Amino acid sequence: MGLSLALLGPAHADWQARASADFANLAPYRLILLGEQHDAAQHHTLQTELVSWLTARQGLAALVLEMADQGHSTAGLDPSATETKVQTALGWSESGWPWADYGPTIMAAVRAGVPVLGANLPRPAMRAAMQNTALEASLSPEALKTQDERMRSGHCGMLPESQIRPMTRIQIARDQAMAQSMAKALAPTGAVLLLAGNGHVERHLGVPVHLGTLAAQARVITMQAGSANTLGSQADLVWPTPALTPKDYCAGLSTGR
Repeated sequence: MGLSLALLGPAHADWQARASADFANLAPYRLILLGEQHDAAQHHTLQTELVSWLTARQGLAALVLEMADQGHSTAGLDPSATETKVQTALGWSESGWPWADYGPTIMAAVRAGVPVLGANLPRPAMRAAMQNTALEASLSPEALKTQDERMRSGHCGMLPESQIRPMTRIQIARDQAMAQSMAKALAPTGAVLLLAGNGHVERHLGVPVHLGTLAAQARVITMQAGSANTLGSQADLVWPTPALTPKDYCAGLSTGR
């Protein structure tokens, strides 16, 4: 695993074509997990390219999204449905997920008659997940420790230690929900494609863990902005894209300690 494309810098006008060269190798897989960095514009472009490539070959059975909750779907909508109708069907949250980023990819699927399905854990279910200690058994001790540390750093060290593990349980439950949504969307032909953050698609602690035997039929791809390959061992393919200007999301925050 961890096969990478050559790094695609800003000067390479053919970066999309280089990634597209890998598309044909995805044909045998029934499940494709495509991880993104949410604020990387090039990643959204690649998502649209992949969806368009698959639909042109009738190779996409369903598009599954972290960005919409379970229970929301475009199934039943006419392929000519307006973007407003699509957003309503998906219960789209513009504040959390800018439609300008994800709309082109979603509409490429809708226009091709491919259902788009919400896969994230609905917010009302999160409280129960926080208290469900049984969720911890689905990860190895090492993976559980990694998830705890990500919760800690992801909240800039401001989350009380007593809340770290409950937040980790939510993360596990979210990954389980996405895995369940993918399995449910399987069809006799075509692949089910999941779009999610890179952390959700990692082989050893994300959605693939919860796919069970179906994980053998899955292809995991991560897109990474810049040259550092931090997820190579957790993915089958790494698609590098031009680096972004570094952002310190914790700058100006105080832990109060």
